[in-house]
Amino acid sequence: MNPVLILDFGGQYNQLIARRIRNLGYYCELVPYTVSLDEILEKNPKGIIFTGGPNSVYDIDSPKISMKIFDLNIPILGICYGAQLICHSLGGVVERADKPEYGVSNITLKDNVLFKKIESLNSCLMSHTDSIKSLPEGFKEIASTKGCKFSAIANDDKKIYGVQFHPEVELTPFGVDMLLNFLSDICKIPKNWNPADFIESKLQNIKKVAGDKKVICALSGGVDSSVAATIVHKAIGDNLTCIFVDHGLLRKDEAEMVEKIFRDRFKIRLIKIDAQERFLSKLEGVIDPEKKRKIIGEEFIRVFEEEASKLGDISFLVQGTIYADVIESGTKTSSVIKSHHNVGGLPEKMNFKLIEPLRELFKDEVRNVGLELGLP
Repeated sequence: MNPVLILDFGGQYNQLIARRIRNLGYYCELVPYTVSLDEILEKNPKGIIFTGGPNSVYDIDSPKISMKIFDLNIPILGICYGAQLICHSLGGVVERADKPEYGVSNITLKDNVLFKKIESLNSCLMSHTDSIKSLPEGFKEIASTKGCKFSAIANDDKKIYGVQFHPEVELTPFGVDMLLNFLSDICKIPKNWNPADFIESKLQNIKKVAGDKKVICALSGGVDSSVAATIVHKAIGDNLTCIFVDHGLLRKDEAEMVEKIFRDRFKIRLIKIDAQERFLSKLEGVIDPEKKRKIIGEEFIRVFEEEASKLGDISFLVQGTIYADVIESGTKTSSVIKSHHNVGGLPEKMNFKLIEPLRELFKDEVRNVGLELGLP
């Protein structure tokens, strides 16, 4: 599947860009700006987006990209810092703005394929300290605000575009339409992303990887593990065994609900472990939330190990890793908000190979796949 490739320069809305594109029906991947040219070519993207970011392009240590990316004949859209980077890299001038713009601004859009079927008088969210002062050769202005002459720029011949505003946020009402124009009219990508197609391709992949081997899943009853378990069971049937640990911290009647849905309705092999006293005794007197999470995670691993060892030869472990986890673990700039309660550490301790059927999906996409699979 040929993705739209989103190069992440550290902006606060970067995952939102990816979610907007996925919601429009196009497959995209968010990767660090440090991705090599060879890696880009290997993915064979049909469009590239440079995101926003907190840096100034004229600083020596600011994020940069290879100039060869502009010679790949792949349409490029730069957003905020991304637009400034395009301009700076190709010979234009970016300087500190006379008056920085923060908040909603009135914007005038000119006739261009990027703004096809969009009203010329509109509003947008601006958030910038720097501004483009002069354009590279071959570029033209296609939008402006009172405080920013080059609010959007275009080189139609090379299919390179830049916008100073943020099209991914709701405060830019025409932003989603603009992204759609870029994808459909400039990149000319057919829609290639929906839950049904994802499930079908994932089922084939799981069958190929797992074969007739035995697989286990730590089923918590949460969205991610529930959808992961259901899709794997649909692929390999009774070769999947789910282990559900009741640690005493569930919502009222949740344990019974999990049993009813997965054992009775979906006919999944389910082992339920009543470990309430074990967990609550370990947590007694502990106040700090992060310490609680670490205790719960460690104890969960111990219980899971004990039960998994009784099942004999197990080859694979299912984990409900989602795309946000992949992005956060893959970037050096993200800060840890809290530790995950997932089964981190299990693969190294137990020598399982991983099956992570949801690692390409955002949370809302996981829910949509779950609905498609028949989960309540």
